[in-house]
Amino acid sequence: MEKAMLTWKDVLEISNKGNLEPDRRVVKTESEWQASLTPEQFRIARQGGTERSFSHDSCRIFEPGLYNCVCCSQRLFDSSQKFDSGTGWPSFTQPVSRNAIAYLADHSHGMVRVEVRCNVCDAHLGHVFPDGPAPSGLRFCINGLALKKDEKASDESRASEQVPSSENVSEYSTVVFGGGCFWCTEATFQRVRGVHSVVSGYCGGQSENPTYEQVCSGQTGHAEVVQVIYDPRLVSLQDILAIHLCTHDPTTLNQQGADYGTQYRSIIFYANEQEKEIAETTVGTIESVISSKVVTQICPSSTFYPAEAGHQDYYNRNRAARYCSLVIAPKLEHLRKHFRHLIKEQV
Repeated sequence: MEKAMLTWKDVLEISNKGNLEPDRRVVKTESEWQASLTPEQFRIARQGGTERSFSHDSCRIFEPGLYNCVCCSQRLFDSSQKFDSGTGWPSFTQPVSRNAIAYLADHSHGMVRVEVRCNVCDAHLGHVFPDGPAPSGLRFCINGLALKKDEKASDESRASEQVPSSENVSEYSTVVFGGGCFWCTEATFQRVRGVHSVVSGYCGGQSENPTYEQVCSGQTGHAEVVQVIYDPRLVSLQDILAIHLCTHDPTTLNQQGADYGTQYRSIIFYANEQEKEIAETTVGTIESVISSKVVTQICPSSTFYPAEAGHQDYYNRNRAARYCSLVIAPKLEHLRKHFRHLIKEQV
């Protein structure tokens, strides 16, 4: 089951009404905390201090892993939600769970902010702001010294990124969606961490085994789409759909840039009610962020027809082509800028 995404509205509601009940509580005396922490860790985590920007290595490290509270070892953040905010502090878009973090109104220094603490031991972590990347729009700005990397979990996460064998391929999920020319969509998702394969094709129409020319005529009812096979342990369906909606224009009906026609419509296909709910929630979140109506269709699964060989892996084979440099390359730069925490290291 996908966990519900935390939004700024949720943060404000929790900080006003009271924090959620933690899984456990850890309480120690000040002298006990001092004995278990370095002086700088104690100043930050127990006395509400702030480390110097760009002073901690974790603001530049994006390898897989989990981050725990330096005081009580409570799991707080997953590196899959980490991104480069350019602020000089480790930044995340989501905590590992809603009750992992405590939120408190902070009126210090003449500002109104929301402080974040470990909900288990009350360690000061940093602050959360509503200026993060889509779809949540959150930026958890955290002191690196308030966290410690769970090295065991990091090793397990690296191992899980291997290409699936025949024994574990059933653990992978499949989703089909479209947003204009499938060359663009394919190139985008080939670069997303946890994505095993991307196939360009056609879906949503009436004609069986359509050709590219037939689909381009607009008479088949099919849309240009991609079929994405991904590992839900490394990237969630919610993340995939957020990237999809943020790397094309979901507000234009049957059009993407200079491409016009129903074959270029924005569309998401769902296999069950859970996927439908995730798609609807993600669309709603994007609408609230961009303050515009999203026209993306959300439809039940239909037969997927792979496109001809010449349309597969198009960008990687034709990078020097004018369309690739003028249309696809800027989309990939947008992906790297706004979803760095979700892209593969070598792209």
